[in-house]
Amino acid sequence: MMSKLIPGNQKHLTLNDRSEIERQLVLGTSIPVIASLLCKDPTTITKELKRHRVSQPHNPFNEPDNTCALFGECKRRHVCPGHAPQCRKLCRNCRFCNSTCKDFKPRDYSCPRLRRPPFVCNGCENKRSCRLDKFFYRSNIAHSRYKTVLVEAREGLNITAENLAALDAVVSPLILKGQSPYLICLNHPELNISEKTLYNYITSGVLSVGNLELPKKVKYKLRHSHKSQIKDRQIFQNRTYNDFLEFTQANPQTPVVEMDTVLGCRGSHKVLLTFFFRSCSIMLAYLLNDKTPGSVESAFDKLEKKLSAPVFRSVFPVILTDRGGEFATPNALEMSIELSQRTRIYYCDTGASWQKPGCEKNHEYIRKILPKGSSFDDLSQADINKMVWHINSAARESLNGQTPFTLGKLLIQKEAFEAFGLRKIKPDNVFLTPELLAM
Repeated sequence: MMSKLIPGNQKHLTLNDRSEIERQLVLGTSIPVIASLLCKDPTTITKELKRHRVSQPHNPFNEPDNTCALFGECKRRHVCPGHAPQCRKLCRNCRFCNSTCKDFKPRDYSCPRLRRPPFVCNGCENKRSCRLDKFFYRSNIAHSRYKTVLVEAREGLNITAENLAALDAVVSPLILKGQSPYLICLNHPELNISEKTLYNYITSGVLSVGNLELPKKVKYKLRHSHKSQIKDRQIFQNRTYNDFLEFTQANPQTPVVEMDTVLGCRGSHKVLLTFFFRSCSIMLAYLLNDKTPGSVESAFDKLEKKLSAPVFRSVFPVILTDRGGEFATPNALEMSIELSQRTRIYYCDTGASWQKPGCEKNHEYIRKILPKGSSFDDLSQADINKMVWHINSAARESLNGQTPFTLGKLLIQKEAFEAFGLRKIKPDNVFLTPELLAM
């Protein structure tokens, strides 16, 4: 119970945590001190070291051929009956000693110090000259093993063959009678599985019935997998949507900017990077050559140079975006050219586009001018600027009939508003159709 009172103790060790463990071991820091530095229970560190330490066999260079543990004190002669009495040397110096002596005892190369904390040789002062087997803790190897186990633990079926056969005997006949998995789970609580688990068993093909016996399921389309989403989950630490809500509640006056990308048709390389200011519904859009983190970082740097670092910090203090792969480098986006923090990046939850509704809703105006299936490769930044001028000059019912341009001029810092190069279009001259870019 005490370990649950340690802040952060119930979270998995990160690569940074493991790197710190390795560094502290080299310095000779004890396990309790390492645990306190990482806000973990000492048993967590002990299990980590024992589970992921790497063995390094002793160096056999210049080692005698006789590997008997009694080599130093043995005085025996004539162990080999075939060579006695002609042989006059000690048996320990003979190549047949280990194979013929009944008292042979293999030499033990294990270090007794490895049986007690810290269980590794990272901080041992004799590790260079030691001729015994060693164990070392390497953070990169430990983290790689951890990720492998994490994936394997989520693969396969968590059920024995006997229980699976018993489950099949109950479920398959009922499915063939037209009953749904929900109805089966409801009428047979002794199965002790959820409806979702039963669907997974049927889909994986381990039961006598398959998806074809589920008339309703075969009508569903497969969900699109988001292959471009961020794979490294560590970057979301302290940047989740809940962290965003905590920050905005503590700093209610801080402006929030939503960020996203808009894609062209399949085969189109260029994409749009969009910013939406919640305070006034102003939208900015920048044409990127491709949908990569490098292009987004370059756009941030160019925008900072255009505005100046202090103005950028005041206009873009908090940015909320989705988990697209183009936003996979938050540290680079948050740090300015001068290596000072210029903004804070937070990420919406997976599949929760409603958490940045303004940006998503405003993209409808872009699609009026650049419908889905349009290619962006022939567009220039001048074309995008023209589109943004017309979108920001369209009055909104949500703004009580005002335009984003009018409110933005009041709510956005003057230097930034002028640097954005926004222009006001007269109401009757606003175009929100594809013909705008042909004019």
